[in-house]
Amino acid sequence: MESVTLGIIGCGAISDVYFEAGNRFDALDIVACADLDEDRAKSKADEYGIPRILPTEDLLADPEIDVAVVLTPAGTHGDLVSAALRAGKHAYTEKPLAATKAEGEAILETTDERGLTVGVAPDTVLGTGIQTCRDLIDEGRIGDPVGATAFWSNHGHEHWHPDPDGFYAEGGGPLFDMGPYYLTSLVTLLGPIRSVAGTANTPFAEREITSEPRRGERIPVSVPTHETAVVTFESGATGTLLTSFDVWGSELPGFEIYGTEGTLSVTDPNRFDGTPRVHLSDDDDGEWREISVERDHPGQQRGLGLVDLAYSLDSDWDHRTSGDLGFHVLETMDGIRESAEEGAYVELSAQCERPPSVPDGFPTDVGPAGDAE
Repeated sequence: MESVTLGIIGCGAISDVYFEAGNRFDALDIVACADLDEDRAKSKADEYGIPRILPTEDLLADPEIDVAVVLTPAGTHGDLVSAALRAGKHAYTEKPLAATKAEGEAILETTDERGLTVGVAPDTVLGTGIQTCRDLIDEGRIGDPVGATAFWSNHGHEHWHPDPDGFYAEGGGPLFDMGPYYLTSLVTLLGPIRSVAGTANTPFAEREITSEPRRGERIPVSVPTHETAVVTFESGATGTLLTSFDVWGSELPGFEIYGTEGTLSVTDPNRFDGTPRVHLSDDDDGEWREISVERDHPGQQRGLGLVDLAYSLDSDWDHRTSGDLGFHVLETMDGIRESAEEGAYVELSAQCERPPSVPDGFPTDVGPAGDAE
């Protein structure tokens, strides 16, 4: 297939893995980048050999660029993705799709009207870890899924991130930051979600940065930082989700699926690889057993979702990191916060299909630097 030309908007910390993806995957050709800080954009362009540095509006107007890649703070995703679509560009964005359900709805409406494609991170669900877990469920190794638990917690990004403000502004918080990894994986493993119930807490009105270079600064908190939820799937299975920036330490299991014939310990959804473990009802010694990963997916790294999108533009390839899936996750998170405010279950309005399994050998066009990480 011919390469898809990309323009990257946002040259912050996460952008490196996308610039590297442009060098590793033959399907991707990064031709321009933009950032509010022109020096930062120039630094990335020099480092990765990007031919042009453009203001965002010029990048979106450039007819050479097929896909706008949005890597800016979460609160800006909705506006920038919509602007890209209005400019006739396909778009791919870091998670979440947008900061609000209304922004997400506007994106899908524009996508349909203009016949364009939107892709959304996380793309870790395309890796061997989650895909092997899916294989085990589909093969019936743990019987019929009954429920799930997904727990992620720490004590905030201000302890390590150089600019943590966005994690505490609209579009941030632990649910919108880390929730997409777990919710996208849950939908991939168990299918779409029907309803949610949530609780939320914000114990600190401000956070003190202890990372460099802004150590000692205090930043406001405008989103919940400790969020829990019960999610009910269309299949009838239920799940418990916890995401928090207010936990100093925990011994809770990270991610498990419970079935009628056993339990599956799911791999870290923030990674592409990993080894699943199972605890089965017919195992006489009652031990956890590792399941060898037999899948062959070369070039596993962030940015693989862009290859997924590129394939879908040029063939009948099923788009697995789709805007529909991204919106379903967004509506789930929005519903959790709505439920926390209203004290009632929230029924989701939009359903997506469970993404198909990823075939072995994806991607097929990895360059010489594209060995699996």
